[in-house]
Amino acid sequence: MLSRAVCGTSRQLAPVLGYLGSRQKHSLPDLPYDYGALEPHINAQIMQLHHSKHHAAYVNNLNVTEEKYQEALAKDVTAQIALQPALKFNGGGHINHSIFWTNLSPNGGGEPKGELLEAIKRDFGSFDKFKEKLTAASVGVQGSGWGWLGFNKERGHLQIAACPNQDPLQGTTGLIPLLGIDVWEHAYYLQYKNVRPDYLKAIWNVINWENVTERYMACKK
Repeated sequence: MLSRAVCGTSRQLAPVLGYLGSRQKHSLPDLPYDYGALEPHINAQIMQLHHSKHHAAYVNNLNVTEEKYQEALAKDVTAQIALQPALKFNGGGHINHSIFWTNLSPNGGGEPKGELLEAIKRDFGSFDKFKEKLTAASVGVQGSGWGWLGFNKERGHLQIAACPNQDPLQGTTGLIPLLGIDVWEHAYYLQYKNVRPDYLKAIWNVINWENVTERYMACKK
């Protein structure tokens, strides 16, 4: 669609602009639990700042970027390319956090059940080995980023990946996101200081395996 907008006539461009012009703005999703619900593993101050400040900033900046992108579609491809980093960063931040909040639960922890657990054992050997590998990938992120459990639809297998900054998993690797672990310092610094491994040890106590399983079952269809 973008190539038509760049190379086509004004008649071809009109549907694109009409679609973007009628789109609804992105909004900050509500948390499915209170800010303090994940304590003592993630404290209320972190959750409040993370959700109401950091995620909100990605949403606001994404809306601004998309407005500018709509204007750029009427100009040239150079103007569109110049906005790609902001679109990727803020769009990724919104996508990643929207998944992250649902991946957590005050009633979380333990192990998944059923088909997801069997798939984890098949692809990683055991649940404990899976935890070790995802934790290691998340600890090993240089600077800021995310550790992910994703689904490789082409191979039909689970796969661990790490993404820098706010790069969205599916948009940059093709893997469908099932479980994301935020290892930006704002996700843990107020409670765990610079000791990322302690935060990663604690977060397993609030992983919402029901949500991860729902995502797995949905992407298998």
